[in-house]
Amino acid sequence: MTQGKGNAQNAAGKIYIDPVFLPAGDRGLLMEFADVIDPDVNTRIRAVAHALAANMPKGVEEILPTYRSLILVYDPMVTDPDHLIPVLKTVNTDLDNAPLPEPDVVELPVCYHESLAPDLAHVAEVNGLHPDEVIAIHTAPLYPIYMIGFTPGFPYLGGLSQKIHTPRLSTPRTHVPAGSVGIANNQTGIYPIDSPGGWQLIGRTPLRLYNPEATPVTLIQAGVWIRFSPVSSEEYARIEKEVSQGSYVVERREKEESS
Repeated sequence: MTQGKGNAQNAAGKIYIDPVFLPAGDRGLLMEFADVIDPDVNTRIRAVAHALAANMPKGVEEILPTYRSLILVYDPMVTDPDHLIPVLKTVNTDLDNAPLPEPDVVELPVCYHESLAPDLAHVAEVNGLHPDEVIAIHTAPLYPIYMIGFTPGFPYLGGLSQKIHTPRLSTPRTHVPAGSVGIANNQTGIYPIDSPGGWQLIGRTPLRLYNPEATPVTLIQAGVWIRFSPVSSEEYARIEKEVSQGSYVVERREKEESS
């Protein structure tokens, strides 16, 4: 496999001058850009993924962007790393000639009422804050989706304020309701389906992040940005009803308009 020719050092790790290529099972090729989570690295990954999707290499079945790498799933009867690596190098080199479209911002309504936020008071206590301050801090930024993982549609977000960093639960819950919004250390995320989980739960959205009958099946994808919008219990119930009836319209806009 091809290794990167060098790297640039930042405070937390290395950003490679040239990407590193590694096998990922017998049908996957990993294209790694850094050994650190970095917004600029993730933007480049998103740009490479966008360019590849616009002109999918022969034999490639799926492109999976992550925090600091891409995984290409391919048909080994059609192609192999020896053919794919030169293509990926060319795409990466030519990115300056292929500008990345401005990402969407999705408004996600979240109810932070204590009945839907069993750990909100704990997050506030750990950080020396009032629960209302936690809500204000959590809803202030735009959050980039670095990757989707864990369960279908689970977004791993960047940009959580250090003021509300909180360790995950020492003992995970066996059941976390779909739509639960949580914090784990320096990350915030949303559980798209009922599942076990160990994040501190501070609210819940009535939107369905994963719907196997929809196209696409996930409401949000890597590269999209999220803004959490606080709603009351009454608004939550109304939106939940509209979602179940199929009449709710998710708010989307270009990031430039939302900044």
